[in-house]
Amino acid sequence: MQQRDPYSVLGVPSGASKEEVTKAYRKLAKKYHPDLNPGDSAAEEKFKQVQAAYDEVMRQRQTGGASGGYYGSNSQGGYGNGS
Repeated sequence: MQQRDPYSVLGVPSGASKEEVTKAYRKLAKKYHPDLNPGDSAAEEKFKQVQAAYDEVMRQRQTGGASGGYYGSNSQGGYGNGS
């Protein structure tokens, strides 16, 4: 899977505030949520990418910098949804 900048996935600049990041995440998560797009595998994949991007941005902000990478950098298969 291709690595992408989590900020570009969310459609915000890298200097965006936490509130801007969260607002963008919520908008995209709602747009691509599987419950609102039943049977649409492309929307489901985009939803997972949005979740992973948000998790990565929040993790970077907690640690003060970049973590080990975007996809595949955690124990949840790179998506970081914790479920």
